[in-house]
Amino acid sequence: MARDLPPLNALKAFEAAARQLSFTRAAAELHVTQAAVSHQIKALEDRLGIPLFRRLNRNLLLTDAGQALLPAVSDALDRLAAAVARVRSRDVSGVLTVSTLDSFAGTWLVRKLGRFRDIQPEIDVRITTSDHQVDFAREDVDMAIRYGRGPWPGLYVERLMTEEVFPVCSPALLKKGPPLKEPADLRHYTLLHDDLKEDWRMWLAHAGVSDIDPTRGHGFHRSNLVIQAAVAGAGVALGRSVLVADELASGQLVKPFALSLPAEFAYYLVCPFQSAERPKVRAFSDWLLAEARDQGGSRGGKGTTGA
Repeated sequence: MARDLPPLNALKAFEAAARQLSFTRAAAELHVTQAAVSHQIKALEDRLGIPLFRRLNRNLLLTDAGQALLPAVSDALDRLAAAVARVRSRDVSGVLTVSTLDSFAGTWLVRKLGRFRDIQPEIDVRITTSDHQVDFAREDVDMAIRYGRGPWPGLYVERLMTEEVFPVCSPALLKKGPPLKEPADLRHYTLLHDDLKEDWRMWLAHAGVSDIDPTRGHGFHRSNLVIQAAVAGAGVALGRSVLVADELASGQLVKPFALSLPAEFAYYLVCPFQSAERPKVRAFSDWLLAEARDQGGSRGGKGTTGA
């Protein structure tokens, strides 16, 4: 049902003048001219059909109607100001919901979140994981980290990191297994791969190996499970540089060969255009980009393509 209310500026002018009992002081508080305050109050009185102020000599007094109206208007303006403040604070603090792949969250993002908390303690990051593309109109998600070719129509897109793919395995596996000195020696090992089986085919082709079936071995739906299997010594995995960086640094995994290939896909920050410069979205995006730079991940420039 439509509300029959006077203009907000008229109510603000009335409340300030009634509280100050002065058009001059009300004008200073509202950063407008005294004439503007007088005009707004006259319009309000005309709309109500009743005077709200009485002028006695040089004093300004409220009529009975003005006295009755003032508490309700003051309370309404206070409530409105509080609601606006809450909305604004939610944009710079509070919960930030980020959707990403389970593998990226578990092997890269979650391990670094403590550093974001150190510099932005007022923002509570909530990570959700899924394989589908986020529907920002229907899902309670502020931003997403996607893995693909990009761009995505109608969304703000910023490339976070590219990566390379190369074989990795446990050093213990090398000690107990047959020699793994050249790519052809992979025929003696179990291959570990995720759903993107073409990566093994491409790497073997670039290595000049044509007599190894790239689909054999153990398959896993998620890349983090492939990494866990490789660390456990279950075989040789085709590692993604972003996801295996910590395991390589700690020595849990090693690269038996120097050959690396650029991955077909990259990681992208994605959100609705209207959310791209929201303070907490921008703060988290800037932090992610800085983390990617520190790790040596190659990133592209900022983009706002909707094509």
